[in-house]
Amino acid sequence: MTTSTAPPRPPGLRVLNHISTTNIKGDLFGGVTAAIVALPLALAFGVASGAGAAAGLWGAVLVGLFAALFGGTPTLISEPTGPMTVVMTAVIANLTAQDPENGLAMAFTVVMLAGIFQMVFGVLKLGRYITQMPYTVISGFMSGIGFILIILQLGPFLGQAIPKGGVMGTLTALPQLLQNARPTEVLLAVITLAILWLTPSRVKKVAPPQLIALVIGTLLSLTLLSGGGEGGEGIRRIGEIASGFPKLQLPTFAPAQLQTMVVSAAVLGMLGCIDALLTAVIADSVTRTEHDSNKELIGQGLGNLVSGLFGGIAGAGATMGTVVNIQAGGRSALSGISRALILMVVILAGGRLAAQIPQAVLAGIALKVGVDIVDWGFIKRAHRISISGAVIMYLVIALTVLVDLIVAVGVGVFIANILTIDKMSALQSKSVKSVSTGDGGLMIPDEEKALLDQGKGQVLLFQLNGAMIFGVAKAIAREHNAIRDCKAVIFDLSEVSHLGVTAALAVENAVEEAIEKGRQVFVVGATDTTRRRLEKLGLFQKLPSERTSLSRFEALRQAVSGIA
Repeated sequence: MTTSTAPPRPPGLRVLNHISTTNIKGDLFGGVTAAIVALPLALAFGVASGAGAAAGLWGAVLVGLFAALFGGTPTLISEPTGPMTVVMTAVIANLTAQDPENGLAMAFTVVMLAGIFQMVFGVLKLGRYITQMPYTVISGFMSGIGFILIILQLGPFLGQAIPKGGVMGTLTALPQLLQNARPTEVLLAVITLAILWLTPSRVKKVAPPQLIALVIGTLLSLTLLSGGGEGGEGIRRIGEIASGFPKLQLPTFAPAQLQTMVVSAAVLGMLGCIDALLTAVIADSVTRTEHDSNKELIGQGLGNLVSGLFGGIAGAGATMGTVVNIQAGGRSALSGISRALILMVVILAGGRLAAQIPQAVLAGIALKVGVDIVDWGFIKRAHRISISGAVIMYLVIALTVLVDLIVAVGVGVFIANILTIDKMSALQSKSVKSVSTGDGGLMIPDEEKALLDQGKGQVLLFQLNGAMIFGVAKAIAREHNAIRDCKAVIFDLSEVSHLGVTAALAVENAVEEAIEKGRQVFVVGATDTTRRRLEKLGLFQKLPSERTSLSRFEALRQAVSGIA
């Protein structure tokens, strides 16, 4: 596979993504291939979300088109994804339950708000921070979403509607779902899964297994399995998709649901950011290029804003579509644009053909996506790598599935950060040392060790190394409290790369206490941000200027001379 780095963009086109005419054949072939992959997935996600197949298709077109035009990753393919569909399903179910008449319109408004959130994140240049979460949290979060998607497809897989109540409602109703399972639709769903799992690699190079499953499942439902289900009921199908362009969906708000809508939009927008930027990183690794995170968020936000305005569900960067696009030769945003236009033509010209697609086939496709989202590799190895990491991952999975997505991420990040800070503090605490003899274990020149020995235990060198975060403050206080009899203290900050506020206050307290006890105090080696922080605290005003501008050697020499 050939790789290329995106050339500099003309100044007049900086608002657009990298659109190049140097690789038209590869970009068009990549767009066609990505469109073929997107079609069955868009149908499946649209039906799974509760908004309908048309909403999934138009979401794939509009999010994909505007993200390709205005995003920051040339090869990224954007469309409805499994994680976004899970949140979208919950939003639609919640709002339609509270307001059956306007619930779906409010759900599309949530998509618009999510797009606005994403654009704000991009304008504020928060792109590089969004994916800076521990892998245990990301893995647990995505795996939890995968399990949710699997559970929500159990009803359609068994030939019935998704029970009310989401995950818990489905799990509670599972005995009844199994009892009332419709054999014909179960068989179609099982055949779909078998095709998705067993399609040989050489066949996958010619046609994506999702499309093969969609065609074969539909043909079987019209021929060999056309008898339908029990009680004379026919096979449940997605129904005809209206031809023509979608109608404009004006934003719809209701005071009673406003808070729910804003919170849901924030969740949907944040998840879309994570999903898109993680996929952008994968695209970078394959093409050897570097995406623009903040510009990508603006493009994703525009895509979701327009999608919501025209009745499409939310989308984000899709790993499968992106990798397929790159493998087929796509190298610029022209591939994403052509993919969106091809899908649009298919919807406008062939919407009626989709009417015969069985819902059970789409359930099988969506369930397989859920299985693929689950991070099975890390789940199997997590406990061997780190017990605490495994516990965090399992906790995030449980909270994602049983409680709430935001709660899961918040709790997971909080616990992971607490554990990381504890470990960092323990490591950095070892870098806080105080010695009064030349053989005290400090890495200092021999002449300085000799000066310490001349001090005969009355000169103490208090040395800090590395990044002094707030967790080190306790170690600074503990080490200083261990000081007994000495007449001079030298605080050496020459090896400090970062001095946090809490650590700076701990140093200040140690200096003040040494001054109160009548000791000679020197503060040496403080430079750049470390010195500026201590100056702002007023520390250097408490000491003679000649004791804060010396080298460590000179401070040791003066301290020893003063004692003598």
